[in-house]
Amino acid sequence: MRKNVVIGFLGTQLDYGGKGSQRWEKWRPTVGLCQQEDLVVHRLELLHDARSQSLFDRVKGDIAAVSPETEVVSVLQALRDPWDFEEVYTALHDFARGYSFDVEAEDYLIHITTGTHVAQICWFLLAEARYLPARLVQTSPPRKKDVANTIGSYALIDLDLSRYNKIAQRFAREHDDTVSFLKSGIATRNAAFNQMIEQIEKVAGRSKAPMLMVGPTGAGKSFLARRVYELKRQKQRLAGRFVEVNCATLRGDSAMSTLFGHVKGAFTGAQSERPGLLRAADGGLLFLDEIGELGLDEQAMLLKAIEEKRFFPFGGDKEVESDFQLIAGTHRDLRQWVSEGRFREDLFARINLWTFDLPGLAQRPEDIAPNLEFELERFAQEHNQQVRFNVEARQRYLDFAASSQALWRGNFRELSASLTRMATLAESGRITEALVVEEIARLRSGWSGGVARDLVQEVLGDAADALDLFDRCQLDAVLNVCRQADSLSDAGRKLFAMSRQEKKVANDADRLRKYLARFGLEWANVRRAGSGA
Repeated sequence: MRKNVVIGFLGTQLDYGGKGSQRWEKWRPTVGLCQQEDLVVHRLELLHDARSQSLFDRVKGDIAAVSPETEVVSVLQALRDPWDFEEVYTALHDFARGYSFDVEAEDYLIHITTGTHVAQICWFLLAEARYLPARLVQTSPPRKKDVANTIGSYALIDLDLSRYNKIAQRFAREHDDTVSFLKSGIATRNAAFNQMIEQIEKVAGRSKAPMLMVGPTGAGKSFLARRVYELKRQKQRLAGRFVEVNCATLRGDSAMSTLFGHVKGAFTGAQSERPGLLRAADGGLLFLDEIGELGLDEQAMLLKAIEEKRFFPFGGDKEVESDFQLIAGTHRDLRQWVSEGRFREDLFARINLWTFDLPGLAQRPEDIAPNLEFELERFAQEHNQQVRFNVEARQRYLDFAASSQALWRGNFRELSASLTRMATLAESGRITEALVVEEIARLRSGWSGGVARDLVQEVLGDAADALDLFDRCQLDAVLNVCRQADSLSDAGRKLFAMSRQEKKVANDADRLRKYLARFGLEWANVRRAGSGA
């Protein structure tokens, strides 16, 4: 017959019960556990210090009186501070490692009712990690109506939480909520992409190791990295910032300085110290997009910073520290670059633990339709204007967008720009078939290397490169309207066709003039660009 063995602390308060015979009138968890009718305790291992020896002797005698079949064993455990987590965990861990468990012949229970809260937590952690091949047992005092009964009750706690329906349901809800959080803003029906998002969610919540996101430009690496940061901030309590840098924009001394900072006088023009982005990400998350564009020197310093959490600022001889988590992004085949000597093999090995391949839009054609709705909702929020497709226009656009003719080289970023153009040009809040035909022609021309004109570049020159994609797309649409309009007022009427109806005085020309002025433009400049002069 298998034997039941209970391990627990002697309760210096709960097991005391008072002096003399009055102790039998009170509930004492250790004694009560040995009085349960349906639980025979064959051996009881009681942990206590030398100061509690007399209490142990009394409890041992009382158990012998009510449960003569129970062998009570004294386990001396000297704890300087029973509320010190490190000390208690170390002591119980050493106890577990040194205990001779006979799982073939004995069933083990850990009594968690006695001892400090710290001890209870440590018991739980050790049992969950299987240092203790045991279940937990919790005793409870009798209910008020059972005051004459001092035995109380007990409950076994199985650490397989899947057996507890309510807990399992809560875990399932929390998992779904987390995945929903990570996917918010990612309109997808693609099964493989959904599965990848779930795996990213698990890694983000459980690991601090670097992650590598591989995918073409515009596939959403930056957006997903920011969502992962928000998730880590919830799960791992990240206190630092999300810091993003596109490594393709870094060159020479500028790369070193931007990433690692520099000391005063490190190079010509370094008139003051600069901390750098790695230090800015201390306690947070650093997203290095296009990491493959870094030079080999920067790669070597980055590897040291990832592994040792410290590095030398450019031009400095004193190391600084930064404890950051890393997400790297690239559209390159880094394995190929390693073989060509363009990317360090040791750095690649360090960031390649968790690699996720983000498919481009052409590989997710089923996601085009939900992204149409998502982009139009975003347009409505940013412009306070609802825009919708006509039924025929929507179908025509979808047929083209999902066809082999649609290359989507810019992926979701390009789709967003396409929707922004049509929504901006839509009259009365409706995207018509004519607008779709015009937009399809524009896309085809761009993909075929045709002569589609970049009006923004024409009117702004090099300043166009400093614009956000959204502002550039919107300005391009406005310039196209201006190019086809007869006058400033005519262009204004077309651009503000809906909002002008709500105004007593619809000064469309003045509104358009002020919009163009934001970019340093005047109507005459725009007309010259539109005429090709």
